[in-house]
This record gives sequence, structure tokens and C-alpha cells, in this order.
Amino acid sequence: MLKKVALPLILLIAVLFFAPIYAQRGGASAVDQVRAAETAFAKSMADRNPAAFAALVADEAVFFGGKGVNRGKAAVVADWKRFFDGASAPFSWAPAEVEVLPSGNLGFTSGPVFDPKGTRIGTFNSVWQRQSDGTWKVVFDKGCPPCECAK
Repeated sequence: MLKKVALPLILLIAVLFFAPIYAQRGGASAVDQVRAAETAFAKSMADRNPAAFAALVADEAVFFGGKGVNRGKAAVVADWKRFFDGASAPFSWAPAEVEVLPSGNLGFTSGPVFDPKGTRIGTFNSVWQRQSDGTWKVVFDKGCPPCECAK
């Protein structure tokens, strides 16, 4: 009887012990999902695909930009339309840092922004929210000039 109870009890204790440790980083799969969402977001610009861009913007998104704050998906997509008008992308970006809350519901991405010649012109910071269907959409986005920090 003791052997029948011991193994399941040990497994239960192991799961209860290791699950919070795994969850502290949001789980590797959550980080990978947010990185993939940010990469797809950047690809939408490179591919000149405003529909793909819009699909990754949350309904109540807030984007900070040179023209002020855009609130809501419609306002964000309308403001960003100008970036999709030309034949080539006016800038590009890629995630360098990705973190996810232990709850697995919010993620953060940050990384460099480059002009068409490859010169770094800024840094982006985005907050991603897991949707009820498991997909990720950007809810906050703000860029800033590149850091001129001493190395």
C-alpha cells in the first residue's frame, strides 16, 4: 500500500515545487510566443502588409508617437498607415529583450529600430497581452531615441 501511494505523492510534490519556479519566467513557451508575435509584427512592416500589422494590435491599444498618443486599434492603424504607403519600409525593428509575467498574461519586448540603411535610430518598447484565444496582441507601444550610454 505504501508503495502505491509513495510514487504519486512524490510526483505531486515535485510538480508543486517546480511549477512556481518554471512560472517565474512565464514559461519558455510564453517567451517564445511573445518573441514570435513581435517578430511577426516587424515582418508586417517589412512585407508592407498593413492587414497583418492590424491583426496584431489589440482593440484598446495605446501607441505613443511623434504626433501624440493614439488610443484604440482604429486610431493606431490609421496613424501607422503612412508607414505602409511607400514601396519600402521606412524603418525596421527586432526584439532584443523579451519577458513575460509569471501569470503568463502580459509580455514585454524591447529592441533596436533601424533606418533603411541599417543605422540604429531608436529603441522600441512594447507590452503584449495574451488574448482569450491564446494569441498575443500589442497593447502598449512606445519608441525612444537610441541610448548614447558609455560602454
